[in-house]
Amino acid sequence: MVTMLILILLPVAFLLPPWAGAGEIIGGWEAQPHSRPYMAYLSIQRGDKNLFCGGFLVSQNFVLTAAHCKGDKITVILGAHDITKWEGSRQVIPVRRQYPHKDYNKESYNNDIMLLQLEHKAKLNEQVGLIPLPLAHQGVQPGTVCSVAGWGQTSAQNKELPHKLQEVDLKVLDDQTCLKYPGGPYSKYNSYTMMCVGDPKESKASFKGDSGGPLVCGKTAQGIVSWGPISGSPPRVYTRVSTFIPWIQATMRRLQP
Repeated sequence: MVTMLILILLPVAFLLPPWAGAGEIIGGWEAQPHSRPYMAYLSIQRGDKNLFCGGFLVSQNFVLTAAHCKGDKITVILGAHDITKWEGSRQVIPVRRQYPHKDYNKESYNNDIMLLQLEHKAKLNEQVGLIPLPLAHQGVQPGTVCSVAGWGQTSAQNKELPHKLQEVDLKVLDDQTCLKYPGGPYSKYNSYTMMCVGDPKESKASFKGDSGGPLVCGKTAQGIVSWGPISGSPPRVYTRVSTFIPWIQATMRRLQP
């Protein structure tokens, strides 16, 4: 079994190496417009490729996303629902600086987290808002039902991308489910920096294009869409945000104007 990068080419997906992220919403539904005001759409230029990821607004001038979404240039779109239509709620802000975690490993996807400093502060309103982060090292109980959203593919077979934000509810699993899962890429699972999410008995998951989006438990961003099997099947792996709270706080403090 191989894994899939959540990062996706615009307008069509590209062939991926064995290790790649996990980016679309499978088995979900259209989100209520602007019900997730923290959601960010990242338009990424990398060489001659145009790519996209998800992300989420954690302060007026910082977006949190996955390190594997790094590019030569990134533009953040806030306040969007239908990504193909101009909405008055939209705020389009260039990224001033990208700060992937210094220990990010592109082979194992360990420490798959990145802060984006925006060129200027976002204007907070009903369509654009912040999402709280967890306390440092605060765990999520296995069995907790959380949710994830994104503009990625809605099935492994259908490469057509949804125009409107999709969402789905997912169950957080015990680390042992990924550590002991038969076959596949889970041998690289790190329970300190990663979360195992998605019931294998259910056809619900994040997939291509959802990379960098938040796993929301209650009203808190506990995870970041990171990687999973190329088949799109659960469980899938998310970056454990609570592990990185000291790094997030220190980085934002250092960069605040």
